[in-house]
Amino acid sequence: MTNSKHKSIIKEKSSEKVAKFLEKNNLHKKDFAEMIGVTLSYVYNLIDESIPFSTRSTTLERIATVMEIEPEEFEEYKIPQEPILLDEFVEYIKSAMAKAKMSVVTFLKAFPRKKRIEIVDILRGSLPIPIDYKELQMIAQVLELNAEDVYSMWERRMKQVLETGGMNISANASLVNAMLDCAKRHIMLKN
Repeated sequence: MTNSKHKSIIKEKSSEKVAKFLEKNNLHKKDFAEMIGVTLSYVYNLIDESIPFSTRSTTLERIATVMEIEPEEFEEYKIPQEPILLDEFVEYIKSAMAKAKMSVVTFLKAFPRKKRIEIVDILRGSLPIPIDYKELQMIAQVLELNAEDVYSMWERRMKQVLETGGMNISANASLVNAMLDCAKRHIMLKN
């Protein structure tokens, strides 16, 4: 009689995880390379194990974000020293994706190729949401979010930028409110 508790656990190699993910999701290596910000030959070399699997935190976090797993699932991952942004909008995006039953890969494919890595970096918490309203609107359209919610997120981000830039929002409340009221009227007229 064999006891299953004594079976050794064979940890799957990181290169195998990536290869299986690409195959399962029918994701071309070129698309994957663009999503994580590396060259196509680098992806081939990682999968073929021609080079050691990346130990760079940024690359591993991008790979994990696209694969919808935690970066700690890669044995090569070391906790980074750079701070991770906790942005309520990113959490909102993730919940909207879950509600729409949209995978990260499907979400990323809705954007132009050159935009995908930026979206990955937003999802992994290394970039804040864009302050450019058209950029924010592009994300919202993919998720079919309503204009009021998008404006609300943009307004909070704008206030954050003003405060970071040194403006006392409370002391300048009337100016800030006038600017934001004007922006809202302008945005809502265009929608």
